[in-house]
Amino acid sequence: MAVIWSGTMEINLAHFNVSIGRQKPENILHSDVPCPFCDTSKLTGIIERDGDIILLKNKYNVIEEADQFVLIEGADCYADIPEYSKAHIRRLIAFGMRHWKKMRESGAYDTVLFFKNYGPYSGGTIRHPHMQLVGFPHFRPELAFSREEFEGLTIDETDGVAFTLSTHPRVGFRELNIIPRNVRTTNVIADYIQIAVDFIRRRNDSYNIFFYHDGADIFIKILPRFATSPVFIGYNIRLLPSNLKEMRDEIRTIYFESDHTKCRT
Repeated sequence: MAVIWSGTMEINLAHFNVSIGRQKPENILHSDVPCPFCDTSKLTGIIERDGDIILLKNKYNVIEEADQFVLIEGADCYADIPEYSKAHIRRLIAFGMRHWKKMRESGAYDTVLFFKNYGPYSGGTIRHPHMQLVGFPHFRPELAFSREEFEGLTIDETDGVAFTLSTHPRVGFRELNIIPRNVRTTNVIADYIQIAVDFIRRRNDSYNIFFYHDGADIFIKILPRFATSPVFIGYNIRLLPSNLKEMRDEIRTIYFESDHTKCRT
């Protein structure tokens, strides 16, 4: 990992191995390509299984400076977080956060990325639901995110875990935040993630989930993905929608003031 200076600006810069990238299967847009995660008998580099949840070494380690791992979320290739039972989403998030913490505390990495891509605009290549863990031995974590990106309108709070709608978005539009003041409360974290994804999926076919840490503090951002605004790509202008309060009230009505929800119990 290189840290690049340009005047007063610093960025983390990694190298992407194109020859390895070309070997990766892609079946989000090309449904005729066989899914590499469905036939678990052919998986290699498995680290741990918990039923149909599997953590393994990424066969296509395209980031040259990092160690990459895949967390297969379950056996159903066409499922996603809103369809998971409460028991499954809670087990999945606890499993992923436990391995994320283990990697962070191993001493092998400056930082460990933990994230999920879903849908054609998310940057992912495989349809089968999965998350990724990426460990960087050399990395400037303070360049990865800002705490102010998690400031926002409170939607709900349970057991020290805040669920908010960002007023300082990382990109813009419908960015949902989870801030666990008690990182042991993984059940509440999982429940909020399921609600956030369900809300985003009502309008968008793509999203990302990003986990961050700053010392002992954990932050989670769930954001929709679409054709990104040119003023952000070109000028780093983030867009704050004018209906933020209405959006907060809509989430409260659907998920916290009504028995109706698409998320399974």
